[in-house]
Amino acid sequence: MTTPRSAMEEYAPKLLSVAQEVLFGDIWERPVLDSRDRALISVAALVVLYRTEPLRAHIRRAVGLGVTKEELSELITQVAFYAGFPTGAHAATVTKEVFSES
Repeated sequence: MTTPRSAMEEYAPKLLSVAQEVLFGDIWERPVLDSRDRALISVAALVVLYRTEPLRAHIRRAVGLGVTKEELSELITQVAFYAGFPTGAHAATVTKEVFSES
């Protein structure tokens, strides 16, 4: 399976470099919000935008930073009222798949 990272390494190396340096090297390291908060924000944004593949990766990251299944459930429930029921249902499906991988 081709991952976004491997595709960027081959076809858009500058994009990967900028993502690593700016997004993960600067934005994620700013002191006002901790990584756990940033993970929740990222998951919420990806749910709303219906971005399935990055959502999976960010759910994994969030869990690794201590976000619980119950917290993700609350996030999905709240965001569904802004993004729409089908989007919330899809996010629940993706979250279940991620937890099933473990």
